[in-house]
Amino acid sequence: MTWTLPEPMLTTPVPAPDLPPGAAAEPKWDGYRAQLARWGEGRVLLRSRQGTDMTGAFPEIRAAALAQLPDDTGLDGELVVWEGERLAFERLQQRLARRRGAGALTAAQTWPAHLVVFDATHLDGIDLTAWPYARRRAALETLFAEAGLAAPFTLCPSTTDPATARAWLTWTSAGLEGLCFKRLTEPYRPGVRGWGKYKVRATGDAIVGAFTGPAVAPRTLLLGRYDVEGRLRFTGRTTTLPQSAGRAVASLLAPAGSAHPWTGRTFSAGWGSREPLDVTLVQPLLVVEVGVDVARDAAGRWRHPARWHRSRPDLSPADTPGFESAGPR
Repeated sequence: MTWTLPEPMLTTPVPAPDLPPGAAAEPKWDGYRAQLARWGEGRVLLRSRQGTDMTGAFPEIRAAALAQLPDDTGLDGELVVWEGERLAFERLQQRLARRRGAGALTAAQTWPAHLVVFDATHLDGIDLTAWPYARRRAALETLFAEAGLAAPFTLCPSTTDPATARAWLTWTSAGLEGLCFKRLTEPYRPGVRGWGKYKVRATGDAIVGAFTGPAVAPRTLLLGRYDVEGRLRFTGRTTTLPQSAGRAVASLLAPAGSAHPWTGRTFSAGWGSREPLDVTLVQPLLVVEVGVDVARDAAGRWRHPARWHRSRPDLSPADTPGFESAGPR
């Protein structure tokens, strides 16, 4: 290969879902950012945003690249796995744990992946990164049409119509996280945070079941909601609390008794980590309001940390929404 995949162009958060003048909007999917290259005699590379080689973990993508893509093609997109009618991020994690061999082939049959392609950086060996977005998008659409690209490749929608972009925000139950905004005249700038990203967020109430950090000023809160059988289910963890909020919350928490529903349970320090989290259980009485995005795991837990808003001592646990185990709503 006489060319190399560029570093991925990145996003920066924007506060509103309004489509800027002179820009296009694309859905932001709940998956893994991935770049794909096909060149030479049977050479394929699928790599993550951090540059990790994921080719062996997704043999169906490699096979489709060899069968469908012209030589010297470089694509940028989002790797996703569907579970029923929603995207299942946790299945992608499981796929990466089986990076090669028979395990990867079995996983590909059980949880097949798709690459939602939103950009082209090379076609016929030509570097397209200096081209404006509108021209790259036209070339990408032509590639899909003329090469007849089909599953596991999907062309990411793109629009310059504000109403259409707003309508996409109703797809959150299927795993859409928000919108990406890309200026029509902007080139592909490797490693630069030049695209805008709006993530759908909402506020909700949950019950504090445990905390991390010192008792006089908890650092993070572990949150729960009751399911239909009356069990307190772990639903997520907050970001680090401001010190003033931690001190205020401390005065509202009561030590757990011997019958706490999470007694004996261990919590992970983070996604993909086996390190146990050091937590202190408390009586599940305090309700707090937090901000969350739409990403859920298969069990219905918030996949990203919840942002602290305020404590709600005026509410009881019975006032909180029930735990939903079927994914995002």
